[in-house]
Amino acid sequence: MSRTEQTWLNDRLSHAALLCNGQPDAAQQPLWLGIDLGTCDVVSLVVDSDCQPVAVCLDWADVVRDGIVWDFFGAVQIVRRHLDTLEQQLGFRFTHAATSFPPGTDPRISVNVLESAGLEVSRVLDEPTAVADMLQLDKAAVVDIGGGTTGIAVVAQGQVIYSGDEATGGHHISLTLAGNQRIALEEAEQMKRGSDATLWPVVRPVYEKMADIVARHIEGYDIEHLWLAGGSCMQPGVEGLFQQSFPGVTVRLPPHSIFMTPLAIAVCGMTEVEGAHAQ
Repeated sequence: MSRTEQTWLNDRLSHAALLCNGQPDAAQQPLWLGIDLGTCDVVSLVVDSDCQPVAVCLDWADVVRDGIVWDFFGAVQIVRRHLDTLEQQLGFRFTHAATSFPPGTDPRISVNVLESAGLEVSRVLDEPTAVADMLQLDKAAVVDIGGGTTGIAVVAQGQVIYSGDEATGGHHISLTLAGNQRIALEEAEQMKRGSDATLWPVVRPVYEKMADIVARHIEGYDIEHLWLAGGSCMQPGVEGLFQQSFPGVTVRLPPHSIFMTPLAIAVCGMTEVEGAHAQ
């Protein structure tokens, strides 16, 4: 990815952060919706024809665990609430959306949530593959560190040639913080979302395990760039640890990486339907 392309990505992620749970941008149709059902959050992100975010809804929620929707009704209710909010903001109701799933899990789980919320699924693909597809990478790996799992995709000439997933993610960081600080898990979740650098020595071993997982999955592949995505990447020290763990590989961690996968889902959905919304 060139410097211009990197700027393109950073601008869109930064703009998504500004829009999150606020007023949308004025935008002309067609618009596309991507919905990311994560372990710690559900994000609905709308993009225009320039792949620019125009509206973002985020709910912190415990409806998915280790890639499985355990609170199906709760997940459906959140998606419906997001659709209601977007309808009030944009003046129409979406009828289609793209979504994703952790590698190695059943994509029908995410599809069933969206369909139960009244949506037709325009595209469904695993999380790291969505990011790889959006960035059109070569000789690269995408590592999506979510709340419950770490997903890995290896890309050659824009095509995903391998993907894998293991159940280690942000939830394990919260468990570590809760034990170290002797606080409730819910309090540890809030602490994790901050940027307190003093917590890094406590959570570093969890990230070291994640780096070991990634190393095992990408062994034997020709990797020049490693991209980090997901809300759990936003701890201070993550980029440096991965760079140290993979000498000779360029590690990239864009700002506001929590929006990387939702943006990728929405952008990938653009290729499937023209203006996936009600007229």
